[in-house]
Amino acid sequence: MIRVLLVDDQPLVRTGVRALLERDGGIEVVAESGNGREALADIGRYRPDVVLLDLQMPALDGLAVLRELGRRQVDRSTRAPGPERAGEAGAAAASGGPRVVVLTTFGEDDNVFTALRLGASGFLLKDAEPGELRAAVRTVAAGEALLSPAVTRRVIERVADTSVPPEAARRLDVLTARERDVLALVGRGLSNQEIGAELHLSPATARTHVGRVLSKLGARDRVGLVVIAYETGLVSPGG
Repeated sequence: MIRVLLVDDQPLVRTGVRALLERDGGIEVVAESGNGREALADIGRYRPDVVLLDLQMPALDGLAVLRELGRRQVDRSTRAPGPERAGEAGAAAASGGPRVVVLTTFGEDDNVFTALRLGASGFLLKDAEPGELRAAVRTVAAGEALLSPAVTRRVIERVADTSVPPEAARRLDVLTARERDVLALVGRGLSNQEIGAELHLSPATARTHVGRVLSKLGARDRVGLVVIAYETGLVSPGG
């Protein structure tokens, strides 16, 4: 059973989303939160697998919730570092905490990009089809990114700053030359199969390289890798 926390300041929205989700026998809405402060308390209380998070809320907005979840994740990893995980889903699961899907509307590109940078696994429009909503919850609960890297790239290219601080590129010093190549291709939106073809590797070997890059950079999923590729200047908007 996938445990979901709904976070939105509009009770009618929460009621509708709950009804749609619970038509899937494998999804349970364990709680509803009306603002960010309630959400953080409910995450600790109910330990959901997935959080559906509105960005525009009183008392603490969605971005502040993501920042706090990121801080908690760092604290956990500092107290109890785990072994390096080679698989993509394993590396994401090792980071701990629920996976977050941002609920948004058109015209919020800046906020969506910031949410992705802060660790959200993707975003979903509030007028999404019911089947799309349930599929999104199942996808992120399984440890996969909701957005394809190509979609993430289009969001980033609309809002990303083209200037890269000199120290940003040093984040990639932990990677081998091959791993940098893999990260650049993930940043361009390529799948494991496409990365393998580009670098003359099998898809399984490409997947292993992606998993190692996830682990070394502390990214939750491929969406996070696309963000890092742009933030470090490895991939540039329009490049």
